[in-house]
Amino acid sequence: GDHRDLHSFPTRRSSDLMNAAVSLPLDRSAEVLLPAAYSLLHRLGVTENYKGFRYAAYAAALCALERERLLLVTKLLYPDVARRFGTTWKAAERDLRTVATIAWTQNRDYLAYLSQSPLEQKPQCAQFLSILALALRPSA
Repeated sequence: GDHRDLHSFPTRRSSDLMNAAVSLPLDRSAEVLLPAAYSLLHRLGVTENYKGFRYAAYAAALCALERERLLLVTKLLYPDVARRFGTTWKAAERDLRTVATIAWTQNRDYLAYLSQSPLEQKPQCAQFLSILALALRPSA
């Protein structure tokens, strides 16, 4: 992979987006962050042909805006994703797990870079979403 662009992340633009996003209602705020989330997923080797691609982008955007959602993935996050895409929370969870696995197999180095810590094993679904959410937030 090309490591030159690793250091340009997070971009100035993502923090501008984040600032714009927080002043909107949650669902609209999440939509503002979707392009950045899609870009992250592409760089992780996940493509749109997976159902979980859009689920992961939306879930990560919600978690970037409300970190507490990561504490309640089964109660709150998976049902929210399921409602948005007209599926069941179990199907949403399965498709999100698939996306985490693809990212792990396709671009483990970039996933570890985003997580800001070494990853000894494939992250659990909530951990994967946490990594994406962290990357969508502006640098503190």
